This record gives sequence, structure tokens and C-alpha cells, in this order.
Amino acid sequence: MSREDYEVVIGLEVHAELSTRTKIFCSCSTEFGANENTHVCPICTAMPGALPKLNEKVVEYAVKAGLATNCSISQDSKNDRKNYFYPDLPKSYQISQFDKPLCNHGYVEIEDDDGNKKKVRILRIHIEEDAGKLNHDEYSSGSLVDLNRAGVPLIEIVSEPDLRSSGEADRYLKKLKSILQYINVSDCKMEEGSLRADVNVSIHKPGTELGTRHEMKNINSFKAIQRAIEYEIDSQIDDAENGKVIQQETMRWDDLEGRTFPMRSKEDAQDYRYFPDPDLVAIKLSDEYINNIKENLPELPESRKVRYMEEIGLSEKDADALVSSRRFSDIFEEAGKICNDYKSVCNWLTSDISRILNEGEMDPEEIPFKAKELAELVSLINDGTISSKIGKKVLEELFKEPRSPKKIIEEKGWVQISDESEIKEVVMTVLEANPQSIVDFKAGKDRALGFLVGQAMKATKGKANPQMLNKMFLEELKK
Repeated sequence: MSREDYEVVIGLEVHAELSTRTKIFCSCSTEFGANENTHVCPICTAMPGALPKLNEKVVEYAVKAGLATNCSISQDSKNDRKNYFYPDLPKSYQISQFDKPLCNHGYVEIEDDDGNKKKVRILRIHIEEDAGKLNHDEYSSGSLVDLNRAGVPLIEIVSEPDLRSSGEADRYLKKLKSILQYINVSDCKMEEGSLRADVNVSIHKPGTELGTRHEMKNINSFKAIQRAIEYEIDSQIDDAENGKVIQQETMRWDDLEGRTFPMRSKEDAQDYRYFPDPDLVAIKLSDEYINNIKENLPELPESRKVRYMEEIGLSEKDADALVSSRRFSDIFEEAGKICNDYKSVCNWLTSDISRILNEGEMDPEEIPFKAKELAELVSLINDGTISSKIGKKVLEELFKEPRSPKKIIEEKGWVQISDESEIKEVVMTVLEANPQSIVDFKAGKDRALGFLVGQAMKATKGKANPQMLNKMFLEELKK
């Protein structure tokens, strides 16, 4: 049987580190990249007698995330102890939330594989603390633990099993990432582990009960998540076709080998022995508190998308591309306002800038130059100082060493030739060297004009004004 004979069911548990300056239950810094075990204290290292105190900013950020994803906010919540042992979890339990999460029953809208609108339901969003990190020494038999990350605040966003393909999962994750960045609650730097996902995948034949799922833990790149899902789908179908019973397991995804490996049998809620944390008071939220956060939410991606289409006249495709990243959208708005040419700014962002990012496997957040420099580049093209072809070269320079585009073209000698006598000389030289093109043009072959302009641009290393070239070539060819 083929994949079409099975229905794929996917649910995601997304962990996002919150951008608070201090940890969830102590005043230690959350800054990434510090020397090992320098952002620690008796609380986050679980010294006997140390008592946690909830960081109010964590609750605020979780509520913002809930409101931005259409969740209802619980006014009566609490923290619970989730008991399990890992070497990088100092207390041997994690402070999380069990039966009373802060946020419940929301949704995020995406496109399914056929391009139709689809709501992916969110079961819950709760707060919890992160564990530390093990650094494995490949040259010895031991591992070293770094507890800088222990106690860094997380929100866990748990979806319903509404996703049906790796493509839908990818679009859902990217939409979540965009929302969290827009509301400024997480930097979502996947390479630093700020955004990662546990992926649940099962298969079953349509009309039958849901299959047994495999959960793949802590995958922190979009490509790896898609690859892991595709592998699990094929692996589970192969097992089903060969009569093998699929066991509920927690898996590890190996990106180098491109396959999953069993880690342990999957735990259920009773295995964690949840109970209310006796050291922390209940979380009580007033209507006024929730409404104040709601009224001060930044503009969300969907709202910006509609505004770009209605006020600026962008296509839905272009608007979608721009709002997919807060950085992209901010550059678009600021640069467009400076140069008063939103359409050209959009074209640069969705074409050449996107191409460079894709080739370098970079996120929009890694664009090194500022909006004002992109606006300056657009203005230099619009006023005829440089051609679009030279503009592409300037853009490459902006990615290498950000600085004023005016300075770049002065350094490189890339100012566009717009002197009539100089261009006339180039036109006559090209015509003299290509008599067949003159014959072709007079015979109705319009492509001959494009060829001649191309030869002139080549001769001037892209610096000739293309509009002036076109005009002069036409004048000479019609004589």
C-alpha cells in the first residue's frame, strides 16, 4: 500500500524560551552564551532550603502569547511539580503546570496543503522552567553539566492533533514563531534553543481508530522537523504493512543519519506524579490585568497583512511573505516610509534579499543592514544614480559590510552613466559591431533591441542608463 492509504496525524508541543532578563524563580540572568555555571544561584541549582519566587513577567508574557493565539485566559492557575529524573534537572522534578494552565483552547490559522484556510487548535499554553544542559566529552566516558539554562522560563504551546503533513507542521511552526516575535515575548532563535518542538506522529487508515504515536523530542530547526516527520511517516507505514505493532515511545531524531532512535517508553501523566508545588502560591489574575495586556498587544501579523493589502495595494502573496517575519515587516515599513516607495522595497525584500537569505541559510533576523540603507538603495535607483543591475551588486556589499549605499558606489565607481554624448558613443559602437541585429530589427524581430541594449550594458559594465540606451537605440534603428 502507498502513503495515500493512510492518514497522518501530527501534534506539536512547542517550547519557547521567554525573553525575560531573569529566570522564572530567581534573579539569575537568562543571557545566552555565558561561561558555564556562571548564571546560577542556590534556587536554580536546587540547594536545600532554597525557595522559589515566581517572576511576574513570565506570567505577563504567557498571557500575551495566549491572547495572541486566541486562547481563553485562566484567572485561577497554579504551579505543579512534575517528577522525573534527568542528570541536568537539579531538583529531580520540574516546576510546570498540570491541570490549571494559564491559557486554554486557542487556535492559529494556516493554509493546508491545498491552499485552504485551516485552524490548528491549541489545547493549552502553560509556563515551566527549563532544565540545564549536558556537554558530552567524546574523548572520555563522562559528561559535564551546565546549569546556566536551568530555570530559564518557558512557555509550552500544546496543539491538538490537527496537522496532517510535514508541510502543515512547518507552516504552523513558522506562524507561531512569527506571532511570538511580533509580541516580543521570545527571540525564537532556534540555533540557541529558544524555540524547539516535541513532535508527535501517528498513522491510521481512514475510518479506523487513531494509531499509536511516536514522540520526537527537542528538535530545533524547521528543516529537521520536516525531515523527522517524513521519516516517521514512512517508518510507521512500513511497520504497519509488515504487521509490526507500533509501541508508544519517545524517540530521538538524529539529523546526521536522518532517522529516529528509541529513547524510552513514553510516559503518561500518572508517571510524573504531579502535585501542586507547596512553595508557590496560586496565580490569581483579575479582569483588569488581562484586559490591560490585551489592549496593549502590538499589531499582529494578520492585521499587518490586511493593512498592506488594503492601504498599500500589495498582493496577498507579497503581504504573506513580508509579515512572516517581524524583522522583514519592520524593515519594509521603515524603509518604505523613508523612500516613499513601498512597492520597490517589497520587491527587494521578497526577491533578491530573500534569495541571499535562502542561499546563506539565514533568518530575516540576521539581515545585517538597516532599513534606512535599503531605502537609500531604492532612492539611488529611482533617481537614476545607479541601475537595478548595479543595485544588486550594492546589495551584495550590504550583506558583506553594511554601510551607506552612496559610499559603496563611490568606492566601487559604480555611478550610472547618464551623459548623452557618452551613451551615444556606446550606442554607435555597438551598432557598428552588430549589423545583423539592425537587419533583424528592421525585419520585425523585437528581440534584437534587447540584445543590443545588453551588449551596451556589458560594454559599460552595467553602468549605462538603460532607459537612455533603449531610447537612443530605437532612434538610430528607425532612421
